[in-house]
Amino acid sequence: MREITYAEAVREAMCEEMRRDENVFFMGEDIGVYGGAFGVSKGMLREFGAERVRETPISETAFVGAGVGAALMGMRPIVELMFSDFISVCIDQIINQAAKLHFLFGGTVKVPMVLRAAAGGGTGAAAQHSQSLESLYTNIPGLKVVVPSTARDAKGLLKSAIRDNNPVIFLEQKKLYRVKGEVPETEYIVPLGCADVKRAGEDVSVITYGRTVQQCLNAADRLAAEGVSAEVLDLRSLSPLDTDAIRESVRKTRRAVIVHEAAAFSGFGAEIAARIAADETMFRLKAPIKRVGAYYCPIPFSPVLEESVFPTPERIEAAIRESL
Repeated sequence: MREITYAEAVREAMCEEMRRDENVFFMGEDIGVYGGAFGVSKGMLREFGAERVRETPISETAFVGAGVGAALMGMRPIVELMFSDFISVCIDQIINQAAKLHFLFGGTVKVPMVLRAAAGGGTGAAAQHSQSLESLYTNIPGLKVVVPSTARDAKGLLKSAIRDNNPVIFLEQKKLYRVKGEVPETEYIVPLGCADVKRAGEDVSVITYGRTVQQCLNAADRLAAEGVSAEVLDLRSLSPLDTDAIRESVRKTRRAVIVHEAAAFSGFGAEIAARIAADETMFRLKAPIKRVGAYYCPIPFSPVLEESVFPTPERIEAAIRESL
């Protein structure tokens, strides 16, 4: 199977859906001539023209609001936030409008909008451009939240998100854009709300998503040399959340280590832990649930300090050893 980058997979998904459905269009800052801040949309302006690849002013409030309005009128906008941190500028449009209007109008309207955003750190972009804010979005009823970890999942999940009739927050962690992976050339989709076992195991469940999936796989590889069988479960979708897959894995291994790039304090890992503790799964545990996340501080600009804030394979491995 061919290998392409995560960024190319995202572009392929958008292009294929725009060819399939004339109501799909794309807008955001510097997405046309420049090809996007991370090069994701290179060539799209040439193929689809300025009507369907719309350059916007530097006003997230304006163009995210326009996306909500377009969705209400039957279009399927893909709206790009250059950095997910900028949700703070347009939070009213997302939380009070996009997420609520289907409910407020008694189900008579839909908001089929995808909000794509570059999230996470590791690029030296400092405190205002390196955050992982997914737990903010998942706390809002009416929003779906997706965080793919591979090129294959990024393409399949984005196609599902574009076809969904609800607003979807689609988070692409920056360090993954240049990572290559196998992606089918034939048509496929990945359903929202379905986790994926990236590595089967018997001794401990490592539950994760996004960039830390590969770090967890690396830690599992090293531990395998010592006879430890770690299962790595990639959630892929945080809302809807595949609770059944989480419980099935933990009931089998009877240990759980939760890993994400966002701050551990009040991060999405707390919800995962709560789901495990909410039924008889808790009584099968042989060890306390472990969580590994970023330290509770703004992301530093210094590369050395930045690296020290985020989870590392060593910290993940240490948490697994403690669980065992």
